[in-house]
Amino acid sequence: MTYIKKLFKQSFLITLTAAAVALSSCVTIQTSPVSGNKRVYGYTWQQELEIGQEADSEIIAQYGLYDDPELAEYVDRLGQELLEVSHFNREDTPAEYRNTPFTFRVLNSPVVNAFALPGGYVYVTRGLLSHLDNEAQLMVVLGHEIGHVAARHASQRAADQQFGQLAVIGSAIIGESLGYDGGQILQLSGTTAQLLFLRYGRDDERESDQLGVEYSAMEGYEAAEGGKFFTSLKRISEKAGFDIPSHLSSHPDPGEREENIPELAAEWEAQGYEQSIINRTEYMNMIDGLMYGENPREGYVDGNTFYHPELKFQFAVPAGFSVANQPSAVILFNEAQDAIVQFTLDGENPNPKSSVNAFTSQEGINLENQNEIVVNGYPGHTALVNTTTQDGTPVKIQISAVSYDGNLYRFLSYTTSNQFSSYANAFSEVFTSFDAVDDPAVLNVQPARIELQRVRQSGIFSDLIPQNLPMGVDPLDVAILNQVNLDDRIERGAVLKIPKK
Repeated sequence: MTYIKKLFKQSFLITLTAAAVALSSCVTIQTSPVSGNKRVYGYTWQQELEIGQEADSEIIAQYGLYDDPELAEYVDRLGQELLEVSHFNREDTPAEYRNTPFTFRVLNSPVVNAFALPGGYVYVTRGLLSHLDNEAQLMVVLGHEIGHVAARHASQRAADQQFGQLAVIGSAIIGESLGYDGGQILQLSGTTAQLLFLRYGRDDERESDQLGVEYSAMEGYEAAEGGKFFTSLKRISEKAGFDIPSHLSSHPDPGEREENIPELAAEWEAQGYEQSIINRTEYMNMIDGLMYGENPREGYVDGNTFYHPELKFQFAVPAGFSVANQPSAVILFNEAQDAIVQFTLDGENPNPKSSVNAFTSQEGINLENQNEIVVNGYPGHTALVNTTTQDGTPVKIQISAVSYDGNLYRFLSYTTSNQFSSYANAFSEVFTSFDAVDDPAVLNVQPARIELQRVRQSGIFSDLIPQNLPMGVDPLDVAILNQVNLDDRIERGAVLKIPKK
């Protein structure tokens, strides 16, 4: 963990540590709804219900729900169908678990992800839905997540004190390449953050895979289809050069799971469970028009500039810096991840000076200098301060704020003190470049959406997709989206998912 990550999480660490102490101090022995055996858990079942309910509101506030009531109802309906055959609704289910209400939500995130909270809250992202090919695959994913809740895996890990506090902090600064970032986790309570970044062990994941296949097979779905989705996860990982940041792909890796899931499905077929339902047509119709990728209306990078069409502002992205754009913050970071710029909307202070002073007046912050400035015609304020990390490493911070179009924006730029001079120009470039946007091409930009396209004449996939794909989308992305290879032959009449503006 770098020094700058420690600074970024300094105040958050206190909350998280307190939560970890509280969670680890609650150990109880209860019956497992899956095995029927007694085992040790970190919470009582009632506590799990309460934790899930509290964390659910935070997840919604942080990520937002995807605005498609019909799609939301569809996902919830399928989840409820699986729930009927799950370990929550069987003759031998202990009374305290029976008929537990579940909530299934679609999050407005392009990340290919699914996760569950204790007590019956399951989330899939629009990014995940776009990469599934049929209803059977979705059922395996939903069943997998129900399995985590039924087996009470989070509570088991809490009892084992394996929430991985340091791993949570370390991965939070910019997330795990394709997933969550520091700007998000700062807005979450310690408990929710731990749950969100929880990594299950191999046995937990394998058990959830088994349960996901079991529940899907019992509902008559072709559960082997789930293996194809894990093939997609592997391809996404290989293309990006990173590990997939999803509980679906923690352990074992997607490559192993694409082989194991069909084998598990075959075992249930051998027991007499006919698995014939795929429902590709209905599923494809449900995701027709689904937003694909990042929503540029909420901010995007073009060249060396970050634009926000809705709020009509822009600022520069220094050479060598990457951008993580999330609802609560825009974070710029260098390759070494030891120089950070965090951009946020300040809704608490009335003007730039008070915004800066609110930060500089905190305990442990030593003011070096401050000045009122004008940024491209807009009133601003900036200060330079010094502080130290928990291990005593000196850190220098530039805190700047600017008032524009009825909103107050704040830039928090920092690195270790001995490196500050190397990044001072880059930090200043970001803040001083803040300006209004009046380019119609920027102001009117729209997100890409999935459009169903029926193949009129058989041919090679790469020859069938349009040349003018949306910005940031290449042919391999579209191939992965459709669970095919670029050189696969596609027969006439097949329906493809094509991202279009």
